[in-house]
Amino acid sequence: MRKLLFILTFIGLLGGISLQAKEYTIQEIPMVHLQDRTRYVSNPDNILSPSAVATMDSILYALEEKTGIQTLVVAVTGIEGGDCFDFAYRLGKEMGVGQKERDNGLVILLSTDERCIQFATGYGLEGVLPDAICKRIQSRYMVEHLGKEDWNTGMVEGIRAVNAYLDGSMENIGGQEEDDDTAILIFLAFIFGSVILFTLIVAYFGNRCPKCKKRHALQRVSSQVVSRKLGVITSEVTYLCKYCGHRHVTKEQSSDPNFRGPRGGSTIFMGGGGFGRGGGGFSGGSFGGGSFGGGGAGSRF
Repeated sequence: MRKLLFILTFIGLLGGISLQAKEYTIQEIPMVHLQDRTRYVSNPDNILSPSAVATMDSILYALEEKTGIQTLVVAVTGIEGGDCFDFAYRLGKEMGVGQKERDNGLVILLSTDERCIQFATGYGLEGVLPDAICKRIQSRYMVEHLGKEDWNTGMVEGIRAVNAYLDGSMENIGGQEEDDDTAILIFLAFIFGSVILFTLIVAYFGNRCPKCKKRHALQRVSSQVVSRKLGVITSEVTYLCKYCGHRHVTKEQSSDPNFRGPRGGSTIFMGGGGFGRGGGGFSGGSFGGGSFGGGGAGSRF
C-alpha cells in the first residue's frame, strides 16, 4: 500500500512539473523571421493555430513590402519576470526590429499566463502608431476575444487592425478614448497658450527694474530648472539691474523639446518553434537594427 501511494505521489509530481508553463527568456524566443523572411509570428507553444499564424504572416509580409515596417509577433505561455512591457521593449531593442535609419519596428507580445497583450513601437513609429491608437486597437479588436481565450480571433483581428491603420485603409478608429484624448489636447493647448502669454508679458515688462523703474535695465545672470511637467519647463531666473544693482528673481516657463506627450505605458536567435507559412523556397530574413524608446501600450484581459 505504501509503495502504491509513493508511486502515485511521484506520478503526480511529474505531472505537475510537466504541466508547469515555460517562462521564456529573450534568448529563448525562436526568431522564425531569421530563417524565413516571410514569417513574422513566433509561436513556440502552439497557442495559435497554423491557419491563424499563416494569416498573420501574410498580412505582415504585405505590410513590410508596402511600408517598410517590420513586425515581430510573439505568442507564449509565460515570460521571465512577468513584465510584458519590459519584455516586449527588450525584444524590439535587442533584436533590432525595424530599419536602422527609420526605427520603424513593431513588437506585439501575447503572454497567456500574464494575461497581457503588449505593443512596443520603435522611435520612428511612435508618431505613426501613437500609444492611444495601440490601446484603442487592443480594446476594440483584441481584449474581448483574448479574455475568452480565443487567441486566434483576438490576434488575427488585432493584426488586421494594425495593418489597416498603418497602410492607410482604416478610415476611423474612434472610440471612448477620443473624449479623453480631446480633453488632454485641450489641456495641453491651454498650458502652451499660457506659456506664450506669460512670455509676451515678461518680454514687455520683465526687463524693467522693479526698484529704479528703468527699462532695459535687467541683465540675466543665472537660471536654474525647478520643475518639468506636461511639456513645460519652469526655471528660477536671476536678473541684475545694470543701473542700481538690484537683484530680481523670477520664475519663467518654456516648452520642453524632449516632451513626448502622455502615454498609456538585439541578439540572434535560433530555433523554429511554432507554425507559420509552410513550405521552403524562402531565404532567411533579418531585422534592420531599429531602436526602441518605450512607445506602445498594453492591456490585461
